[in-house]
Amino acid sequence: MIPQTHVPFLALHPGPDAEAIRAAIARVVESGWFILGPEVEAFEREFAAISQVPSAIGVGSGTDALALALKALGIGPGDEVITAGMSAAFSALAIVMTGASPVFADIDPERMTIAPGAIEAAIGPRTRAVMPVHLYGQAADMTAILTIARQHRLAVVEDCCQAHLATCDGQPVGTFGEAGAFSFYPTKNLGALGDGGAVVTADAALAERLRRLRNGGQAGRAVHVEAGVCSRLDELQAAVLRARLPYLRAWTRTRRDLAARYRRQLDGAAIDVPSERDAGHVYHLFPVRARDRESLRGALAASGIETLVHYPVALPAQPAFAAWKPAACPEAGRLARDVFSLPLYPGLSHASIDAVADAIRTHARP
Repeated sequence: MIPQTHVPFLALHPGPDAEAIRAAIARVVESGWFILGPEVEAFEREFAAISQVPSAIGVGSGTDALALALKALGIGPGDEVITAGMSAAFSALAIVMTGASPVFADIDPERMTIAPGAIEAAIGPRTRAVMPVHLYGQAADMTAILTIARQHRLAVVEDCCQAHLATCDGQPVGTFGEAGAFSFYPTKNLGALGDGGAVVTADAALAERLRRLRNGGQAGRAVHVEAGVCSRLDELQAAVLRARLPYLRAWTRTRRDLAARYRRQLDGAAIDVPSERDAGHVYHLFPVRARDRESLRGALAASGIETLVHYPVALPAQPAFAAWKPAACPEAGRLARDVFSLPLYPGLSHASIDAVADAIRTHARP
């Protein structure tokens, strides 16, 4: 039996955008054009405009967006790329896909993103790039990171997969470094009805190379000038994303409003609510920390409230990366042990947030 106060973690079915999505799908089906056509071209223009960058290149996934951005910059075997010790494993797997080696730097425990000082300490003779992750929708400290990267002549590829429309010190993410990578996985702030991704860049030559690389390295029909891959955002997903893009600003405002309500309702509760370090936070997730995490999650589940632990294993401890003998990232390890996410999405009601806060307070009472 579902408790009366059932609060799902996420709702993925279309809402106010449903009619626009149906019309977009019908338009593509009727056109008979499904790969690298007018919908992809239009979405690339529209997403570039809203991201405040000259070029966007649609690809098959956010992971591919990261890997292709690195590859387009000439990064590959023998090189090292520094990234955060806490993220989805796909961030570092994108580095591995290029043949380069991932090097993990610890996080700032307050911001929960890569610590600039840890980046500087991790730089070695083979370091070619830094890949900061704007985790949970909160931008990494790009002002400090860019200063370090420029001092050491390192490329910067931003992992913006959870940070659509986020800013750092007022500047949009994805515009600080050479390129930024976005994911349109269905759970993202701008989600498709399947996989999809994009690379954004202000470098016209880099954009041109990315368009080649995503399509087998072709410079013309059946003329492959370099070894690319097959990673193309398809017309159906591009059309769905075009239908949803006009809602993104309003959805972002709603996420910020819901996050602010969580902060008010959880003020003084026996739980650690990480601070908002930049007003440009877009709240892809609302993570909190608790030393009795599993006990608290169990109590919330009994009250009908769904929660998730997104990253229970810090990247240096992931078996997939053991071959690189990564140094431990203690702060990332502590975060992995304590953090979990509360429900937050545009369709969530204020009453549901109040119910979550009440359940947390009830669990904490002696």
